[in-house]
Amino acid sequence: MHIPSITLNNGISMPQLGLGLYAPKQQDEIKQSVLDALDLGIRLIDSAAIYANEIQVGEAIKESGLSRKELFVTSKVWMDDMGYDSTLKAFDKTLKDLGLEYLDLYLIHWPKDGQRKETWKAMETLYEQKLCRSIGVSNYYQKHLEELFVKANVCPAVNQFELSPFCYMPEELAFNKANTIQVEGYAPLVRGWKKDDPVLNEIANHYGKSTFQLLVRWNIELGAVTIPKSVNRARIQENMDVFDFSISEEDMERMASMYDNTRVAWDPRDF
Repeated sequence: MHIPSITLNNGISMPQLGLGLYAPKQQDEIKQSVLDALDLGIRLIDSAAIYANEIQVGEAIKESGLSRKELFVTSKVWMDDMGYDSTLKAFDKTLKDLGLEYLDLYLIHWPKDGQRKETWKAMETLYEQKLCRSIGVSNYYQKHLEELFVKANVCPAVNQFELSPFCYMPEELAFNKANTIQVEGYAPLVRGWKKDDPVLNEIANHYGKSTFQLLVRWNIELGAVTIPKSVNRARIQENMDVFDFSISEEDMERMASMYDNTRVAWDPRDF
């Protein structure tokens, strides 16, 4: 199965669909889920230091037998490690745990107050040293980006934040697009909390798809990169089977009107 790629603002190519790895109650299944995803054709692996599973991810990458150039590996610096020196130290540990020589994308995980500027300077250092092919942010909304732009020498390539019809903020997508930052949506499936939503079910049935597939496709149609999480091979396959249909403009608008601020993570507006 061919997964389309998107070209980032620095010319790097990034797959539009990947595997999210936040699974605190399923850590023993992470290695196998990465192996399954890679076997099925996933090439974007979204990790983070706070997930505490980067050693398992690294083992799966090594055992997959795939060449490093085929993969797009992301990690993130956690809030406790923000600051210039501590970010560099955290990055070193992430590389060691993953068993890699470089990352394709490194993100600031949350816009923790007080150390955002120093942390971004560290990210720029890693980028200049070619230890990261691209750098970006996660859970940044417009106010955080505007602050970053004042001091930044490198524009973030990616901004990863929660994206589903239930926490859809079109003005945030528009601001990122206007500033050539690629949006990457996490938790597109809302942890299954909305799988029985009657409107979602009605639209999904119209396309002969599951509500999960509809939610993944909605992210794709918005032009976002998306990283649905699963440790189940059949579900990973299901989440990938979204490139044989398109959602009509009318149905996209119906889904965009479902906002109720349902979130699986914190609201960036609180930072």
